[in-house]
Amino acid sequence: MTQTHDEAPQPEELGAPTVGVPVDEPEAPDRIRRPTDAIRFAASVLGLVAVMVLVSIAKQTTHGLQSDIVEGTAHAPRILLSLATLASSFGVLAVPVAFAIERMFHKDGMRVAIALLAAVLAFALTIILDDWVAPSAPGGVLDSLIWGGHDTAPVHTDIAPVIAFVTAVGMAGRTRWQAATWAMIGLAALTGLTASYASVSALAATYFLGRAFGHGTLYAVGTPNPRPPGTSVMAALSRLGFKPLRARQAAALPDGPRVYFVAVERGGRALPSGEWQLRLNVLDRDQQTAGLFYRVWRLLRLRANPPRRALRSLRRSLEQESLMSYAATAAGVRTPRLVGTSEVGTEAALLAYEHVQGRRLSSLADEEITDELLVDVWRQLKRLQASRLAHRRLDGEAILIAADGRAHIIDMRSGEIAAGDLALRLDLTQLLTTLALRVGAERTVATAVKVVGEATLAGAVPLLQRVALSRESRAAVRHDKELLPQIREQIVRLEPETTIAPVQLERFRPRTIISMVALTFAAYIVIPQVSSVDLTHLAATAKWWWAAVGVAAAGVSYVAAAWMLIGFVPERLPLWRTVLVQLAGSFVKLVAPAAVAGVALNTRYLQRSGVRPGPAVASVGASQLMGMVTHILLLISFGFITGSTTNATKDLAPSRLIVIVLLTAAILAGLAMTIPKARRTVTARLKSMFSGVVPRLVDVLQSPRKMITGMGGILLLSASFVVCLDVSIRAFGGSLHWTSVVVVYLTANAVGSAAPTPGGLGAVEASLTVALTISGLPAETAASAVLLYRLLTFWLPVLPGWASFAYLQRKEAI
Repeated sequence: MTQTHDEAPQPEELGAPTVGVPVDEPEAPDRIRRPTDAIRFAASVLGLVAVMVLVSIAKQTTHGLQSDIVEGTAHAPRILLSLATLASSFGVLAVPVAFAIERMFHKDGMRVAIALLAAVLAFALTIILDDWVAPSAPGGVLDSLIWGGHDTAPVHTDIAPVIAFVTAVGMAGRTRWQAATWAMIGLAALTGLTASYASVSALAATYFLGRAFGHGTLYAVGTPNPRPPGTSVMAALSRLGFKPLRARQAAALPDGPRVYFVAVERGGRALPSGEWQLRLNVLDRDQQTAGLFYRVWRLLRLRANPPRRALRSLRRSLEQESLMSYAATAAGVRTPRLVGTSEVGTEAALLAYEHVQGRRLSSLADEEITDELLVDVWRQLKRLQASRLAHRRLDGEAILIAADGRAHIIDMRSGEIAAGDLALRLDLTQLLTTLALRVGAERTVATAVKVVGEATLAGAVPLLQRVALSRESRAAVRHDKELLPQIREQIVRLEPETTIAPVQLERFRPRTIISMVALTFAAYIVIPQVSSVDLTHLAATAKWWWAAVGVAAAGVSYVAAAWMLIGFVPERLPLWRTVLVQLAGSFVKLVAPAAVAGVALNTRYLQRSGVRPGPAVASVGASQLMGMVTHILLLISFGFITGSTTNATKDLAPSRLIVIVLLTAAILAGLAMTIPKARRTVTARLKSMFSGVVPRLVDVLQSPRKMITGMGGILLLSASFVVCLDVSIRAFGGSLHWTSVVVVYLTANAVGSAAPTPGGLGAVEASLTVALTISGLPAETAASAVLLYRLLTFWLPVLPGWASFAYLQRKEAI
């Protein structure tokens, strides 16, 4: 059998006992980049960003806090404040210098050098910010950081380098030095506050900036390698009663522990005579945070019961893997027996397993994976699940095939005992995918049903989602998109009558994050403008009869949308019910992007009206395609018209800009067509369109009445929204040329359709506000008009939309 990275050397290769324990391992690097430093650097940057956000939205609070501190210290004796200032000015530099000298005497100059580098970088940046950036870019956040006059600075050159130095030099375990250093830093900050040349926000920014430079420098340069060498690992093994003869380190797996294969003699334990091989998993403390961001992301995104910890201590990791190993052995699962655990100094711990000679499932050739082996693998899973043990990483690296052809379950570090039903079903789903990637869905399901049964397999159907799989499996399934549907199909064939409720595994989707970012950006643009608006004055002086016209225009838009759909469906549709469907779409838009909600609801409505699924999808696609083409043509036409006028909208849509945009889009499209994957995707989309949508359009073209109805609906829909936006502007005393209003609406509508937020929420408000301001409207008028427009077209129709949705559901029309 071919030796792999998991195979240990045979006893004859290890030779006779020698003085000491020779360990075959690669030379350890002198310095390593600890994931902990990267995490702390990211946390410091986030803290700095939080300070920036806080001072930009809570200026009065920060200024009030500053005033309270100044007033509170104003009654302190001046002599005491003077002595404190003198002590802090001297001590904030003297204490770190003294510690550096002490480290130099202990021949720890490299650590001091790295800390000095961090201090120099922090000092240089603070000089740049104070002397160049602040004077040349006053206002905004910088003005919020500066408080108390022109003598203050946004960050402080006397404290930031010291914080960076202290962070990078590392004073862990030296409590006296830590207390003295941070006491001096705190005293310097306090005296700065009392003398009014420092603000609370500036000091907070200085602290996070210094910490960021300290941790960032440590991660970039690296820290001394704290991992114990193989000889120390063997010494710890000896304390367990084993006598190691020789050892070899195996190739490490990503995010996995160090692995050593060891030959031992019998000594103090009931072991087989002669040499005996162990497999040691060495857990290093600095590796416990490796992959933390990914684990946090999975923990937040996936529903899990019970919740798991994303960050575990070295002791916690040792206990969890030990407990899982003992529990699996007690459950009768074929797994290497854990024979001992031990700490290796303060920076590592080891777990000693009986070594099983074999290869991982991922390294086997396809022809070596027989049905008998698959059945054996399923038996091991059944034993795990019978004892409520969840493995959570049942990929090709977690299954070891021994020399005798039997399967062993290994790598228990992520498992849990007393697992819930969801965790057990996720294990089943992962193993189904792992085996199907090697032998196909049919063989996988056929062997699984012999062991776990049809009912158990049926429970995995709703969980066959990419998000439920391991990182490696998701990557593999992304290249074989038909695999998961094939597994579902094979399972459903076993019990076609089984009804299984869908399972929502994701707490949120990445699209939700995009929506939150978009809303935050929109709020950042809109809220400052709205906050400067005197709403009482505007409400008192607004011409509200224009709002009544806007309500009528918004109502017409639903009739127009109904005509647009009816025009592209050869079958006869009732106008009143179709209008109700469009009104119901205003309620559905609350939970889905506008384009997605409309397409899904209209398709469902057509199918309920007797149109076959294929023609229904094609009809809705035809209406959407013609609407998009018309929208683009209108935008180009009115863009040229607006660009040729001399009104205030020349900055919004000049004809030259339109030409540049079109040429850029054409160049990018041409470059994209040179990429084979992009070319195949576009070809497939065009093929599907011409095979469904275009024939549907041909059917509509044969009826001039249908074509007039559809195109009339498209034009009337745009016109009604333009009128609604125009009267919203006029209601607050504003006025724009009608061509400018058309361009503003068409631009904002395009942005809203592309935005992944429900109903284009956030994107539409931001784009409308910016476009109207560029067009010449005052900021307060533009913001008020946008709020009224969105109230008329998005928020007011929600309640009647919900009523229409409920009515249509009762009538089984959708």
